[in-house]
Parts: sequence; C-alpha cells; structure tokens
Amino acid sequence: MPERLAIAGTGAIALGLARVAAGIGDVQILARSPESAERAREALRSGAQDNAATGRIAVTTDPQDLASATVIVEAVAENAAIKAGVLGALARIAGEETLVATTTSSLSVTELSLASGRRERFFGLHVFHPVTRMQLVELVFPTRASDDTRERAAALCEALGKTGVVVPDTPGFVVNRLLFPYLFSAVELLDETGMSPADVDRCMTLGTGQPMGPLALLDLVGLDVALDIARAIDRPAPLRLRALVDDGMLGRKSGRGFHAYPEVRR
Repeated sequence: MPERLAIAGTGAIALGLARVAAGIGDVQILARSPESAERAREALRSGAQDNAATGRIAVTTDPQDLASATVIVEAVAENAAIKAGVLGALARIAGEETLVATTTSSLSVTELSLASGRRERFFGLHVFHPVTRMQLVELVFPTRASDDTRERAAALCEALGKTGVVVPDTPGFVVNRLLFPYLFSAVELLDETGMSPADVDRCMTLGTGQPMGPLALLDLVGLDVALDIARAIDRPAPLRLRALVDDGMLGRKSGRGFHAYPEVRR
C-alpha cells in the first residue's frame, strides 16, 4: 500500500479498517488508554483470520507514534465535539503532506475539516460495518480539498480493495439518508401492529432478498449510534428505540436490542 495508515480509535470500525489495511501494510492504532489498548489487542487476536496480517497492526497510546503515517483516520464516537477534539489533536502531529480523514457516517465533513485545520488535506472515509466484508466506501470531500487529496483518497480505497463512490456532503450522505427512515419505520411498525421483531425481519429478508432484516440491522449498527444518526439527518427516532437505549440495550454489542444475543459476554 503506498500510504502508511494510522487509525485513532478502537471500536468496531477502527479495528475492522485496521484488519483490512493490514493485509497490505503496517498499521498503527491509537487507543485512548492502556485499558482500551489491551481490549483492542485482545479483539484483534480473538478475531484473527490471518495471523501474519494481524501482526502488522500495532496498538499504542502515544499519539507521536502516528507521526510517520501518511494518512491518519479518525474513527471515534459519532459525536461532533468528540471528533473535533480528536481531529485537532491528530492534525498537530501530522506531517505537512499527511492526509487526515474521518469515518463519520452522518456529520458534516466540511465542519469537521475546519476542526482539523487541514481543509485542503481532509476527507470523509465512510466505511461500513463489518469493514472486512462491506465493499462500499462513501468518499466525502470539503470544498477546499485539493486535487491531490481527492486522488490519494480514491487510490487508498482501491488499495484497500474497496469501491469508493464520491457523495455530497449532506446529512447522512447517501446510504444513511435513504436507509434510516426505512429502519425507523420498521420500529414504528412494531408498535402499530404488535408484530415481533423476528417476524418483521423475516418478512423483509424473505420478501425482498435482503441479507438482514431492518431490526437486526439496527442491532448491528448499535441503537445508540442510530440515535446519533437520527439527530444528524434531522429525523425523529422512534420512542421504542429511545427506550431501549435508555435501558442500556444497545444491540449486538450489549447482548440485547430488538433481538437477544446470548453469545455476547456482558
């Protein structure tokens, strides 16, 4: 891979992107604490399908270890204030020619580029969960992004084996703008009809050929993340979804959402 990739974050998107990138080069992951660093290392070990590739991923808590990267990707919580703080810190350690990217799924890339202070060398790299399997990357550029940034971002997607599609910097971009109203309508249907989540999902998988039903997909995304996306695209989130989040039922990652996931250790 011509670029040297570093990723700030230890969540599912960050680790998934690291696994993909490690197939073709060394990757640095920045964790916010020794505890999160150890959890990331354990997750990488337990999910390893290619031990050689996993060995090319280094997890650190020292931001200076990212200084030699040519592309630094922020992959932290979908919260504008949190992302802005991380991006500002990353920009301070980045080299002059280094690109800084965000994995935001719904926030304004132009506004985040202002927080980074690197508008010409900034872009949105919206990868999809699970990153190791999903082909699409929504590429989003602020108006000030240079031609070199655009070309390198597209080349990075190709090197990662992904298909980059340039999309407008509008709330939710393309996929989430179209997808989440559908997902929320499935939640509302539960209360309107009394159907079970399993039956709603069964209708949509068997009736439309989708690999996953809308309620299972919400669980996979994370119900807390779905609330963040609802705010970003200015769509009201269903009360039932809000209640689940208030009760700590966040989907697969917590072991319970619209469905139960007994295999998840609580």
